[in-house]
Amino acid sequence: MEHTQCLVVGGGPAGIMLALLLARGGVQVTVLEKHSDFLRHFRGDTVHASTIRLLDEMGLGNAFRRLPQTRLGALELPTSGGGAIPLGNFAALKPPYNYIAMLPQWDFLNFLVSAAQTEPSFSIRMETEVTGLIEQDGKVTGVSYRTKLGEIDTVTAGIVVACDGRGSIVRQRAKLLPDESPVPFDVWWLRLPRAESEGGELSSILPRFEGPDVLLAITREGFYQIAYFLPKGGDAALRSQGIESFRARIARLRPDFADRLQTLTFEDVHMLDVKLNLLPRWHRPGLLLIGDAAHAMSPAGGVGVNLAIQDAVAAARILRDPLHNGTLTEADLAKVQRRRMFPTRIIQAVQRTLHDVVFQAAFDGKRSGPPPFFVWLVSHVPGFKSLPARMVAFGPRPEHAPDFARRPQTEPQP
Repeated sequence: MEHTQCLVVGGGPAGIMLALLLARGGVQVTVLEKHSDFLRHFRGDTVHASTIRLLDEMGLGNAFRRLPQTRLGALELPTSGGGAIPLGNFAALKPPYNYIAMLPQWDFLNFLVSAAQTEPSFSIRMETEVTGLIEQDGKVTGVSYRTKLGEIDTVTAGIVVACDGRGSIVRQRAKLLPDESPVPFDVWWLRLPRAESEGGELSSILPRFEGPDVLLAITREGFYQIAYFLPKGGDAALRSQGIESFRARIARLRPDFADRLQTLTFEDVHMLDVKLNLLPRWHRPGLLLIGDAAHAMSPAGGVGVNLAIQDAVAAARILRDPLHNGTLTEADLAKVQRRRMFPTRIIQAVQRTLHDVVFQAAFDGKRSGPPPFFVWLVSHVPGFKSLPARMVAFGPRPEHAPDFARRPQTEPQP
């Protein structure tokens, strides 16, 4: 029977980063990813300042900066008078970590996999879907999986780490249930074409509110990525109104997009069932869950990818020596949860507040945009003005690369 020191289930940001870090620490690590590639509809495409700093510490920062990307310098909120206030002015943070990079997540994951494949103890298997857990005397000792050819096999491991997202099959098989928080909205994702003449690097994001309609447009390479926020469970009702009604909603919020809506169909619209939840316990003997498998995040603030990567860094630092020494116990897994539970709770509390005071208020027709008191705080209190930028860019308790994973820069600064 095949054996590995660490088996990572899921090739998302948390899984690949954890595998890369552990492989640099000499741990034999295998990643199982059920898809054939990393292409998905509108995965989280933000790489935050804390992750860019982490890549610099790992010697990968300059190579990362050469990837095609746009830079987000600020998040803004509209005011009732038609203006805007900065919610997060990343440009005011200390360089070179004064922006958020926007690039397709599949490019970022391919970049990390390429770096990991230079480590002899790293391996990844695509089109390999985990179907169940292997347990012995109450301890998870491995997984069963199905290959792209339909073959069934097993692999044992010193530790199984579930990084397979908010629909985690590992979490289901382990019979672990997260605590769910109510969420007032789902999100429709779509793309609209963007001409080269419409601007270069992204500088800021400004959402648009009009009555119950909330829209966010993000400038990307060759297109606009559109997030349209709709009341929770409202997908079928809005689709029943027809595509012309939806086109009109977009045009009302963004008149400058009216000239490119004629070819938009509902086949181009992808619905994200937004969840906000948290596992009370992230581990069982032989099993650890991190990232969205442990705590699904709302897209409010766009911090889910960053939080998942920070989980991976903490896990790698805590687990590496016990894995090397063969002394890993559930107490080590509990250390990971203790380290990362505090920042997770803080961010989710902020997201719940945003849900209530911004989105739910808009859907209820009480207010479009942020509450006046919040606008006053951002506009007049210097300490409060800097907090959202740092919270989004770095998050509470940002992690640094462990010494065993640090390397000199692989490329000169671009």
